Amino acid sequence: MATLANPTSDTNLTEPIAAKVHSGQRISSDDARHLWQHASDAELRELASVVRARFHPAHRATYMVMRIINYTNVCVAQCDYCAFYRLPGQDGGYVLPQEAVFAKLNELLALGGDLAAFNGGFNPHLPLDYYCDLFAAIRSRYGYSLEFYALTIAEFLYLADHAKLSYAEAAERFKAAGVRWITGGGAEVLTEEFRRRHSKFKYTVAEYFAAQRAILEAGLKTTATMVIGFDESLDERIEHLERTRAFQDEVAALDGGLQSFLCWTFKPYFTQLGGIEITTQEYLRHLALSRIYLDNIPRIRTSVLTQNAGALEGLRYGADDFDLPIEDEVTQKAGATISLDFERLLDHARALGFSPEYRHVAGTSANTAT
Repeated sequence: MATLANPTSDTNLTEPIAAKVHSGQRISSDDARHLWQHASDAELRELASVVRARFHPAHRATYMVMRIINYTNVCVAQCDYCAFYRLPGQDGGYVLPQEAVFAKLNELLALGGDLAAFNGGFNPHLPLDYYCDLFAAIRSRYGYSLEFYALTIAEFLYLADHAKLSYAEAAERFKAAGVRWITGGGAEVLTEEFRRRHSKFKYTVAEYFAAQRAILEAGLKTTATMVIGFDESLDERIEHLERTRAFQDEVAALDGGLQSFLCWTFKPYFTQLGGIEITTQEYLRHLALSRIYLDNIPRIRTSVLTQNAGALEGLRYGADDFDLPIEDEVTQKAGATISLDFERLLDHARALGFSPEYRHVAGTSANTAT
């Protein structure tokens, strides 16, 4: 596990790497490894802020109020880090009817939010039509007064396979149902070895990126995600960042490619994997390293869902955006807590020297939400 040791100063190598960052050069995997092992928190903050400033004003931060709607908890993937799923036929399994989804969306709008994200599981009893009908009904009922992230890459892969469709065909089906976004969720740590250890029934890294490319080629938008704090090594974390950066190099011409990168932390409670949560300090250092490394992704998002108010410190470590969630059963089942005291969280950002501005993703029929 890439646990945080006290970094040992090594200015002979840190200074040349810092010079690269200041001059706009790309750092290598070896540079990233050195920064993790030897750069101080202050040095990482400073370098991450340099890269952040290429995309965003120094004291500006944006945020959204959003809800993750877990439309089903029935899943056959059996990932050992998940406390949420139930196997088919197991007690406690559910599928939300459309009216229950609408009620959740109405509550989101009442709280001032305009973004919903759908996340469930690999439910073998749900045909593709369940999803297309649901998303078409949402678009018909709400128009563009709200936006929704339909599924994750992992769910998209399963549904395409289950329906015996190519990734391109599946993407077109969702697009016809009014979908504009499919998020990069289900990535966790993008190495084949990590997936063999923890999610052997999920799809491979190669399949993940092939599906994401098809989604972009269909004219839909997508994001990059990462989860840390399992048992992954530093090398695995850096491999994930390298794969993400290389993919963005390849797809940036497709309407900007990956719109953002969101990293959050594994919550171990009530999971088969178990373990101890990593510290906020380790999370912030990784966030900074991600900002420095992912020099081709404009938006880096910090996770209030898993780090609560401490996530807002991430704005000093290269992040420029965050969301204020009102629900996510997947992480809540594993120990996440959610606060609806949005003003207190925003005040925390202000106390750190940032001016948070609401980032609307709804309200337009053009596919421009980011």
